[in-house]
Amino acid sequence: MTDRIALVLGLVILSALTLDVVLNGSEHLVFLGQKMFDFIEWLAFWR
Repeated sequence: MTDRIALVLGLVILSALTLDVVLNGSEHLVFLGQKMFDFIEWLAFWR
């Protein structure tokens, strides 16, 4: 992955998160963050 692609991808993800927080609030992001950490822990266990 080139630096340009990584930068564009990062900007797209950041703008999507910003738009989501502005339109819907941030309560569900906390829930999704907790589920993501649980999933990473589960993957580490099976590794």
